[in-house]
Amino acid sequence: MFSDLQYSVALYWCESGSGEFSNAVNITINFAPMLHLTVSPSWLSHGASVNLNCEVDPPSEGYRFYWYEAVPDLSRNGYRYELLPDNVNGTRQDSLVIHGQRHTAGYACRVGYGNPEFLSRYSEPKFVCSPVSRPAASLSVSPDREQHFTSESVTLNCGGNSTEWRVMVTSELSFSSYTDSCSTWGAMNGSLCTFSSPQYSKATLWCESESGELSNAVNLTVQDLLLVSPVHPVTEGASVTLSCITREENKLSNVTFYHNNKLRQNDDRGELNISAVSQSDEGFYKCEHSGKVSSQSWVAVEGEADSSFPVMWAVGPVCGIVLVVLLLLLIRFIRFKGQTFIFL
Repeated sequence: MFSDLQYSVALYWCESGSGEFSNAVNITINFAPMLHLTVSPSWLSHGASVNLNCEVDPPSEGYRFYWYEAVPDLSRNGYRYELLPDNVNGTRQDSLVIHGQRHTAGYACRVGYGNPEFLSRYSEPKFVCSPVSRPAASLSVSPDREQHFTSESVTLNCGGNSTEWRVMVTSELSFSSYTDSCSTWGAMNGSLCTFSSPQYSKATLWCESESGELSNAVNLTVQDLLLVSPVHPVTEGASVTLSCITREENKLSNVTFYHNNKLRQNDDRGELNISAVSQSDEGFYKCEHSGKVSSQSWVAVEGEADSSFPVMWAVGPVCGIVLVVLLLLLIRFIRFKGQTFIFL
């Protein structure tokens, strides 16, 4: 038995103690391909598509690619993988575009090769993050902002229809992205994750439930000058206020605000007030004060809730009843006219 093979092709035979040799056999070893999945964008904006790309080493034109959703499996402290729709037979393309994705989700890939077909291991899961929450899983932050001071105590709360949770964090390190759970870098107690000295100056976090749900994601940054902005999406038409603070001062004046790296406001006011938010206001914001610049935070804008639905639910039945009454009156009128004609 051997496991540490150094050659892809080798000749093997047996030798007995009496000096006899067995027949020789050629053994060819096919080393399993290594997979690396990339997801773009990693943070969802309104209406964006998700692009998956599965890189294989060594490269080959004979691979068949299979695409999966990574579903949290807390019992195994990992994930289970479910084939994406219409992907049972795989594809020859090493990339895939997903349209209409609105919520945080994890993805993985693997390849089939050889005849008969062998399946490789799954790639490490990669995540596309969204600020949009759902009833089954949501994440809230206390203090309720994206940016936090160094050594400030931060609590993350998972809410939804589950009794067991884990909080995941992903951060871009020098050479690669890194994903880990709260139990490694903080304290997990039920649905609460608490930490005070983050290992990362910038990270993205979300909740995962025992039922396989992923919550909305939040971006957290740690520094000394903070932009105070909404953690959750703002509804179109609503008002929003952004401000800039330090650990010593809760409100600053003479603050410059930037939207997508373009000057948005530069005066003696300490706040940026947007009275009626629109889709054009979505994007990255940062503030500058006394030569210091905060990290940028994403402000998400979601479409105004369609108020016509409740109205239609109320008006629809009423209109139906009115139409039925009118129809009955019309039939009665026609019959009456017919009877009148006969008597004449």
